[in-house]
Amino acid sequence: MSELMNRQWLFANYPQGLYKPGDFEWRKEPVRALEDGEVLVHNILLSLDPTNRAWGFKHDTYLPMMQPGDVMRGICLGVIEDSRHPNYPPGTYVGGMTGWQEYAILRVDEDGRLPDAGVFPRDPSIPLSTYLGLFGHIGMTAYYGLLHIGKPRAGETVVVSAAAGATGSLVGQIAKIKGCRVVGIAGGPEKCKRLIDEFGFDAVVDYKNEPVAERLAEVCPDGIDVYYDNVGGDISNAALALINLHARVVLAGQIAMYNDERMQSPRNVMNLIMQRGRMEGFVVLDFMADEAASTQATMELAQWYKEGKIRFRTHIVDGLENAPTAVNMLFDGSNHGKLIVRISDDPGGPI
Repeated sequence: MSELMNRQWLFANYPQGLYKPGDFEWRKEPVRALEDGEVLVHNILLSLDPTNRAWGFKHDTYLPMMQPGDVMRGICLGVIEDSRHPNYPPGTYVGGMTGWQEYAILRVDEDGRLPDAGVFPRDPSIPLSTYLGLFGHIGMTAYYGLLHIGKPRAGETVVVSAAAGATGSLVGQIAKIKGCRVVGIAGGPEKCKRLIDEFGFDAVVDYKNEPVAERLAEVCPDGIDVYYDNVGGDISNAALALINLHARVVLAGQIAMYNDERMQSPRNVMNLIMQRGRMEGFVVLDFMADEAASTQATMELAQWYKEGKIRFRTHIVDGLENAPTAVNMLFDGSNHGKLIVRISDDPGGPI
């Protein structure tokens, strides 16, 4: 195994605005021999998510602040290529926080678990990218955020920002399954059309071409009962102005604010008092730590998927070397689905 070379992206600088090439450092180094109790994971797919930018903040978030020289943090799916632990034989598929690198060495802990990673059964008939999106942290973010925090009821109006994104498109579809009227906010005619034609939204607001506050009031004549917030900033300000009595606001992300330190939080939080609303943030890792609940959520998402009630798009970029430029697609809106980097081929089925 020492002849294997590991390709890695290291975190180099705390970025100002969007990530730039100099914020990362490319490194190649030999893969060391395994010790007892360790496994070697060959990463196949790397998830690119808005939180990649938050991890570059020069302060702790829900995870400790990264330090220059660290392997860039990232969620991957991979397969165990070599093992020195009987519970994790080669060929086992794992997913977790293994970073922007081709290979990762993980040590099994005293409880027999892999740190920051979990094993999953690979169905060769299902693309591997589905496990990173619909059946992974993206699907869980949509599922738990909407159902456990938003608690939508049939007949209510649910508004989703960044609705054409990987999480937002799933939130809208789950809300439709629960009998809600769903309004999506997205950028550009193509994405807005996709929300109606492909994902079944009832109405859309094109924030790039329409005055958001006026258009949102027009398509939500009865107000907003649940607002699933992926964006923050002015868009959230417009939504908060329209919330109904006992509305629920789900804080899943603030993508508009990650690259602009001047961006202010919404001003209309006072309306939460007037309408006795509730705003709650969450980190999906907290929910995913409950294995029984995660299994139940995955089963329900899989059932909806098999029944054709949920559709899911992926946007795959080839080559780990392209990750630093690809991550900014999340912020300029040029991705069309769950953004994933293909690091290597999957021996077990389609990507």
